[in-house]
Amino acid sequence: MAPYELLSAAAEFLTLHHTEERLGDPARRIAAAHAEIAGTGTYRHTTEELVFGARVAWRNANRCIGRLYWHSLRVRDRREVREAEDVAAASADHLREATRDGRIRALITVFAPDTPGRPGPRIWNEQLVRYAGYPRPDGGVTGDPRNAGITALARRLGWPGGPGTAFDVLPLVIQGADDTPRWFALPDDAVLEVDLAHPEYPWWRALGLRWHAVPALANMCLEIGGICYPAAPFNGWYMGTEIGARNLADADRYDLLPRIAHRLGLDTRTDRSLWKDRTLVELNRSVLHSFDRAGVTIADHHTESRRFLTHLGREEGKGRRVGADWSWIVPPISGSATPVFHRMYETVERTPAYVHHPEAHARANGTEMV
Repeated sequence: MAPYELLSAAAEFLTLHHTEERLGDPARRIAAAHAEIAGTGTYRHTTEELVFGARVAWRNANRCIGRLYWHSLRVRDRREVREAEDVAAASADHLREATRDGRIRALITVFAPDTPGRPGPRIWNEQLVRYAGYPRPDGGVTGDPRNAGITALARRLGWPGGPGTAFDVLPLVIQGADDTPRWFALPDDAVLEVDLAHPEYPWWRALGLRWHAVPALANMCLEIGGICYPAAPFNGWYMGTEIGARNLADADRYDLLPRIAHRLGLDTRTDRSLWKDRTLVELNRSVLHSFDRAGVTIADHHTESRRFLTHLGREEGKGRRVGADWSWIVPPISGSATPVFHRMYETVERTPAYVHHPEAHARANGTEMV
């Protein structure tokens, strides 16, 4: 970012912070930030500014339906952490603190920012917890095809691989501030998983399905007032359809619908039997039932849709425009049965924000050179 752009972004953010938090005239703080930028090429946020910026970035996330509780986001300030092994240890601690034996807490850990001449650390994984994808000779993938690239990258970096199941937890691939990418296994006590059963079908357990409890996004940059924090893993809690209607059901992911439909005795020869629809409902029932039975926080898409409209009402009552991407806000099953379906949204881009940098996709797919 050019110096004049950073000056402008800093002034805009600091004005927003002072206005919303009722801190008075921001002129002195802006002048101090401008002097710091003039001397060093960057500036440092106060702890209060960092917390405010991280929370507002969640509030501004157009693709997130769960923004009602944006102000409750807990912020772990780890801006002194730059080395890969320290980022790995703090990321495992993040998962432990977010999990709390299943009572999932919305949490973000912010590592060192990019500064002139010295980038901050990077986490190459899409999420802190993801399952490996191992290509097979027949052209298929054991595990999650979405993660075949990062799995291959971890192997090239020396990871020996897991036992070869469909749910092997990937190591973290982390690049320190002055380092090349390295892999770090997540400790077992940092990863809570839920075995999937069904409220009516005893045979469901034999499918051997499970999913992890904390959806902690890891390869997005937190941008606050022109400052980029490239490693800032954050999480809320799952909405059931993310697991049951996407991760486990998508044809380019685990593609479980044909297998489960066969066990349910459904006619898969014709789409007019609606076998996919019926199987999706049962798979999503399994996810909600299993998380509830395990005491792990999860939302259903009907409740979360109502909460999102509550969020809209609150924000509009405060005079703030809410951006939203309809294709992400409307749930992937029973969309028209939820209230978020029956209205349009503006895709308002606001800062602070969580953003994908151009290299993030290449890293997540293991295609960037190392």
